[in-house]
Amino acid sequence: MSARLRTHTDQPLALALSGGGDSMALLHLAADWARANGRRLLALTVDHGLNPDSPDWTAVAERAAHAAGADWRGLPWTGPKPATGLPAAARTARHRLIAEAAREAGARVVLFGHTATDIAEGELMRDRGSTLGRLREWSPSPAWPEGRGLMLLRPMLDAGREDVRQWLAGQGATWLDDPGNDDPRFARSRARQALTLLPMGEGGPEGRMRVDWMSGEAAPGQSPLTLSRKDDRFAPVRSSPLPMGEGSIRIDRLVDAPTLAAALVCAGGGDRLPRGDRLATILARLHSSEAFTATLCGTRVEASGEHVLVTRESGEFLRRPRPPLALSPGVETVWDGRWAITVGSFGWSVAPAAGRMASLSDADRAVLRALPPAARGSLPVLIRNDATAPVLAGTAGRATSLVEERLALALDRMTHERDLGGTIHGALPRNHLFSEADH
Repeated sequence: MSARLRTHTDQPLALALSGGGDSMALLHLAADWARANGRRLLALTVDHGLNPDSPDWTAVAERAAHAAGADWRGLPWTGPKPATGLPAAARTARHRLIAEAAREAGARVVLFGHTATDIAEGELMRDRGSTLGRLREWSPSPAWPEGRGLMLLRPMLDAGREDVRQWLAGQGATWLDDPGNDDPRFARSRARQALTLLPMGEGGPEGRMRVDWMSGEAAPGQSPLTLSRKDDRFAPVRSSPLPMGEGSIRIDRLVDAPTLAAALVCAGGGDRLPRGDRLATILARLHSSEAFTATLCGTRVEASGEHVLVTRESGEFLRRPRPPLALSPGVETVWDGRWAITVGSFGWSVAPAAGRMASLSDADRAVLRALPPAARGSLPVLIRNDATAPVLAGTAGRATSLVEERLALALDRMTHERDLGGTIHGALPRNHLFSEADH
């Protein structure tokens, strides 16, 4: 039984299938595991449209998925492609499309066929100045908000690429080789070619095909937004204990850089890590016991005594005002990357409380007074088209903070598929604002 996955459940297990050797090997392994453990397997193939042969490659992936007994969906990347930064844009699009399709199908975990060789290539790229994140066995989807609540599982990180292909060939299977992987214009291709010139020593890309392929062992390396569950550096972090789920985070002054970065990104609702020099500056001030207020990644950091509050910077809404976001009845809408909001009737839009707090009811203002002053203006309010007074989101619908669960996933407090969408290890459950009744 897997150390990460549920067995005998109707929820499908998703798999990213490109048709290359790594993903084809993972398809065979995952299909065998799914059959033995009562799971449906859904293979997802992204057609980037960057090569005239890509429709044929997609068809190969579809046939392989069906032959393995898996369901399959093709996901085209449409629209204009950037003239520069194409690999990064393609990677972002791939994660977004896969996350959307996995969530739509009801999956909570997506399998990726990365290997130890990918780790080695990534290390070489970082040595040459790349800001590429590190691969881990178990990590949140990097697509936000499309990948909210979705985890990625990479069960082959202790196997080298050549070992995977040798195993696959031994199964009598075939795979595709994308010529773009050898294009020297791209940093990944240059790193791949450079590795072929290096000796195969300890820590290199060689590996052994895992027999217990989902053993749950920690993989080498870690993403800037994740921490190993065997490392208790996440201990100083906790969600705010305030009852209304305002989406703020309280941290200890002795927080380390990866944890602080995760707190900033999650509280700010964005998807970009802070610049290293700016993060280091705030970290040094925290460790000096200085009382201060600073802003970074769209968040406000308030340090006083032993307490540090990280919350959305509400002043940003006033400096860069945006029009209210219209809501569709019965459709969950993510607002500001921090709140999932659903209403039951037409005519509602969502906007920040900043600049509108004086128009709220006495009851709503009483709720705000119970929160830290810095957190009040960043809460969502609902506005009707008939220009009636705004109300706190949740008073006229359902508003769920995404910050607490996102931080828990980033800090590896949800270590098994059964945890996803449930109780967070060492933290509060997901927070809601008020009732689900729609006025």
